[in-house]
Amino acid sequence: MEEKQHNVLIIGAGLAGLYAALSLAPRPVTIVSPKPLGFDASSAWAQGGVAAAMDERDTPEAHAQDTVMAGDGIVDSDIATFVTSAAKEHVLELVDVGTPFDRNIDGDFLMSKEAAHSFARVVRVKGDQAGAAIMRTLVKEVLSTPSITVLQGATALDLIVKNNEMCGVVILENAKNPYIIQAKSYLMAAGGAGSLFMKTTNPPTVRGLALGMAARAGAQIADAEFVQFHPTAIDLGLDPAPLATEALRGEGAILVNKDGVQFMKNIHKDAELAPRDIVARAIFHEHQNGNKPVLDTRNAIGSNIISQFPSVSEACLKSGIDPVKQTIPVVPAAHYHMGGVATDINGKSSIKGLWISGEASSTGLHGANRLASNGLLEALVYAATAANGIIQAIENKEYHEYDKTLIAPKIGSENIDEKIILDLRKAMSDWVGVIRTGKDITKALRFIKQLDIKYGGKSTNFDNMLAAATLIAAAAYIREESRGGHYRKDFPNKNDNFRKRSKMTLVDALALRNTL
Repeated sequence: MEEKQHNVLIIGAGLAGLYAALSLAPRPVTIVSPKPLGFDASSAWAQGGVAAAMDERDTPEAHAQDTVMAGDGIVDSDIATFVTSAAKEHVLELVDVGTPFDRNIDGDFLMSKEAAHSFARVVRVKGDQAGAAIMRTLVKEVLSTPSITVLQGATALDLIVKNNEMCGVVILENAKNPYIIQAKSYLMAAGGAGSLFMKTTNPPTVRGLALGMAARAGAQIADAEFVQFHPTAIDLGLDPAPLATEALRGEGAILVNKDGVQFMKNIHKDAELAPRDIVARAIFHEHQNGNKPVLDTRNAIGSNIISQFPSVSEACLKSGIDPVKQTIPVVPAAHYHMGGVATDINGKSSIKGLWISGEASSTGLHGANRLASNGLLEALVYAATAANGIIQAIENKEYHEYDKTLIAPKIGSENIDEKIILDLRKAMSDWVGVIRTGKDITKALRFIKQLDIKYGGKSTNFDNMLAAATLIAAAAYIREESRGGHYRKDFPNKNDNFRKRSKMTLVDALALRNTL
């Protein structure tokens, strides 16, 4: 694989990576996938669906406005308009390749209303299985597309960058000696950072590897402090925590505590459908006060939960909870990273030749708080957008020529004790979690530094995790206000001086870490 220049190399095989590969067909594409296609991708775990103005009474403009409002002051409105205007086109593309979105007897899309949306505009599959269904459809298409080569069991460890231009990617395949793949263009679509936290709804592999890899190569990072904690992970002591989709609350499920108090009514006018950060903090407070919050679906959904929300039902039943008759214990958990590698409107990073799409990116769409079900939408739109940019760049010969002298650098054993990773995750949850303080974030940065001193260089993947954790914590330390998913107990109010996106490099973050 290393003895030629590939056309396009895609790092990651979630929705963004697969959709980009299909968008590039019939041009040759190589996909790097650590696991068999469809496994351990956050996209496949997404329950809600894809947000899009499919109803003739709805508009992309209304969708964009809801996106801006949810993002709490720092959404790039041009990006919001761009993405929401393209939404319907990409949903119909998914339909064309066989995605079985829910329909009524007249053939119209069945759509749910989720938090902070002014309209029911989330298209879904069997209630809570949109991500899995879309991924199955795309995997089938990819495997039947001759122009796409998939390297299963291969992991990208490092980006090789010279003079701020992509030259290659270090690949480890089946735990053998690393080698370099050189391509004309590169797309990073390798997911978010949720599993850097102890409580998460993300697959175990989603540990900020893409963010850390790009940051270590010098890429600019944006909005790293903004982590969305989903309010209703199912609190069963599992790692990762199963998700109780927001669509349950959209159907009328309520949040109550051990005393039967529907506590969201006194916190926000939209009660259970308030923005996610508000609901997450409310549930977090109930936990702190020993009030054992639960989601009650019994009156609103009843026995229909089994057929309408099979993923939620299965998770509950496996743990001895009958959701038809019992309430569902819930806890906030790291779910989506609004931050990531900074991109322009075309999906390009600050490194020449490197495009980013999906949760690894920070396009400016989500601001401080992602609007529900805009994640899969952004992945679709920016996979296609990046594909178009890549086509143009290659046609214009804007790429680094093949370099026979490149030699794969030495890497660590990649065998890092899982307990060390758990220590990092616990530190992030304890000190950079739902509610933060400058004092706690300082503890986190000092702890990460000690891990870096002790284990840095022994595992490239762990180096990537440490870089991602450093950036999230450093950006959280600098933002001395509370906005969206970032809540500082010592700065509980918004500050107009911070009403802007954050931009940072790893060099900046390490410099801050070294001062604390």
